[in-house]
Amino acid sequence: MKTDLDMTLYLVTDSTYHTEETFYKTIEEACQGGVTLVQLREKNCGGREYLEKAMKVKAITDRYQIPLIIDDRVDVAIACDAAGVHVGSSEAAKKAYEDGADYLGVGAIFPTTTKVVTIRTSVETLNEICQSVPIPAVAIGGLNDGNMDILKGGKMAGVAVVSAIMKAEDPKAAAARLKEHVGELRG
Repeated sequence: MKTDLDMTLYLVTDSTYHTEETFYKTIEEACQGGVTLVQLREKNCGGREYLEKAMKVKAITDRYQIPLIIDDRVDVAIACDAAGVHVGSSEAAKKAYEDGADYLGVGAIFPTTTKVVTIRTSVETLNEICQSVPIPAVAIGGLNDGNMDILKGGKMAGVAVVSAIMKAEDPKAAAARLKEHVGELRG
């Protein structure tokens, strides 16, 4: 995967709250609103269904020149010509870097509704990780426009969100507002 990706506003998808139509519409509007990277995360899809969704999402992200990352499925990432694959790791950040990781997702900064078990990560730990490895790290976990000020002055490459866009009534406006807010936080 390329390490020069713009991770300012990293959308991790969640189709749980959507029909097929609203799922793709939400992603499209988020791209229009300024999302800089999209990860397709489908924990409950079989291979064929995952690939079909990946191809449809890739068509959307390609229209906006936004890289697509596939969660956990190298085969799907290759088949749809994604920019990369996200593989979760419970190892320490330095170990992940030494093992060849291109970027890190660090969190959960706040409790999240997308995972059953949430282990909180302090902002201090996030900043320590950002300073200890030479690869980009994004803050993730329950972040939204109303609570991300806690990251002000942090060294993160960006912020990854799920519900802040996937549950928004106006995903385009939510993405635009979030992207602007992340820019303010990074100074």
